[in-house]
Amino acid sequence: MKKINLAVTGCLGRMGQQIIKSVKINKNFKLDALTESKKINKKIFGVKIEQNNENTFKNSHVIIDFSVPKCTFQVLKIATKLKKRVVIGTTGFTKSEEILIKKFSKKIPILKAGNMSLGINLLMYLTEIASSSLGKNFLSKIFEIHHKHKKDYPSGTALMLGKGIAEGKNKNFYDLIGKKYLNKKTFPYGKKINFNSIRKGEIIGEHEVKFSSGKEIITLNHEAFDRALYSEGALSAAKWLMAKRPGLYTMRDLMNFK
Repeated sequence: MKKINLAVTGCLGRMGQQIIKSVKINKNFKLDALTESKKINKKIFGVKIEQNNENTFKNSHVIIDFSVPKCTFQVLKIATKLKKRVVIGTTGFTKSEEILIKKFSKKIPILKAGNMSLGINLLMYLTEIASSSLGKNFLSKIFEIHHKHKKDYPSGTALMLGKGIAEGKNKNFYDLIGKKYLNKKTFPYGKKINFNSIRKGEIIGEHEVKFSSGKEIITLNHEAFDRALYSEGALSAAKWLMAKRPGLYTMRDLMNFK
């Protein structure tokens, strides 16, 4: 089987570094291009770190992007021109930016996920089922913990789980976003979905969805112990995307959830 030429943006970030490690032990991929936002005179496994441009990505089959929204749109513009596939693991997009990504997906295949873990995507599926089944008598809230270096909150994964709750209720997620707390010991349920984010230590990721009727509480949760589960999920997404036509896909499509 011919190897897939892979480009990794944000290559010096935590996820970028983890993806590079996973690529080196995965026989399906060849590390083709590495980029960072600033000019850096360095090589990783013989591949020079470049900036985002057409020449850098010209031989890549798939670009995996774990960076920041500004960088993601640079990548999407170049990828669209070169007809490259893009896996987006970047988080923190606004509603209007989400719409813009959907427009790009009409021209190239894009798989976008707030979390590449197969377990988290199963959790989202279960969250949607629970939200649909429990109905209006149950209020919900989402709790998440990440390492102290993570800047955005709520996490992309927490927002993804919120979308699962909204899907289950057949509601627009943006209409259901409640209060966003940071580093609170406790936080309330509400008519909308409240979020609480803890930033401490080197915790890879913990997420919890709670549903309460006042008489009982249902809890769904996931804990990540190894960052490799995210990079391996991203590589699975890149391989899967190779056979897809232009469109906006999720890990749910990869996992064939109905």
